[in-house]
Amino acid sequence: MIYDSIIVGAGPAGLSASIYASRAGLKHLLIGQMEQGLTATIFSIENYPGFENISGPELMQKFSDQAQKYNAEILSDEVINIKKEEEIFKIKTKNNKNFESKTIILAYGNQRRKLNVPGEQEFNGRGVSYCAVCDGPLYRNKIVAVVGGGNSALSSAIFLAKQAAKVYLISIYEQFKGQSVLQEQIQQEKKIIPIVNHSIKEIRGKDMVQEIILNTPSKETEILKLDGVFVEIGYEPSKNLSLFDLSANPEKNKAGYIQTDYLTRTNIPGLFAAGDIAGEPDKLRQIITASAEGSISAIAAFRFCQKSSDKK
Repeated sequence: MIYDSIIVGAGPAGLSASIYASRAGLKHLLIGQMEQGLTATIFSIENYPGFENISGPELMQKFSDQAQKYNAEILSDEVINIKKEEEIFKIKTKNNKNFESKTIILAYGNQRRKLNVPGEQEFNGRGVSYCAVCDGPLYRNKIVAVVGGGNSALSSAIFLAKQAAKVYLISIYEQFKGQSVLQEQIQQEKKIIPIVNHSIKEIRGKDMVQEIILNTPSKETEILKLDGVFVEIGYEPSKNLSLFDLSANPEKNKAGYIQTDYLTRTNIPGLFAAGDIAGEPDKLRQIITASAEGSISAIAAFRFCQKSSDKK
């Protein structure tokens, strides 16, 4: 069977694309793992219209429930290769499944940026974490550090303060970059200790993380004894771009994002990209914008299929 569209990614963009694809009558398949998406790791979302406060996992479940209401076909798997033969895209997954489609909607988002310091990789999963919501409960009454100065870091510190005994909030900047409402909450939380104008030089421990070495403004080093380090220093384009065969390799901009037009079209006919993985580096990358682009991509795919059918 040849699908009208295959959606790669189960985050806000992918699930929104599925909802709109269903409503447009596109026979489609969504391939992705919702629980691994970045939105599913967010403790509290306060800027998505219709919800004053909702957790990332809860919001994504609502997206999924709505998509499945339209009988969306969703496969929990990972795409490892995409190639194009004549007018048809061929997809292979990690579980060795193969599919064909007239169009592809790429919606697999970004990946977390790493510190790239000694000890980070060694202690990943043994005191180093990139998800406060996932791992925070493991550090109840312990001492942790959150590294970063933006919204994600501030939100994670607030969440961890409900679990840990003490939370160091470490930023390389002289002041935090997060929204003012989050900064106000940081100031009110006694368990959070802000440390600005510092960076992590090294993460140390034996079997588990035991301490971090900081670079200070005076260029001296400082040691903090703790149990866990949560890295929240932003995102970068997903390296999943390597999954493309040359026949379906979309054009990327200098920052590594897939280049698209206002209809989410790439330079490859029938290949669309929506959400955080696509667009200019300074584009607003939020749940609401990813959702909007997902809906646009589904309608663009629908129109592409219509035109292709008319030509025949």
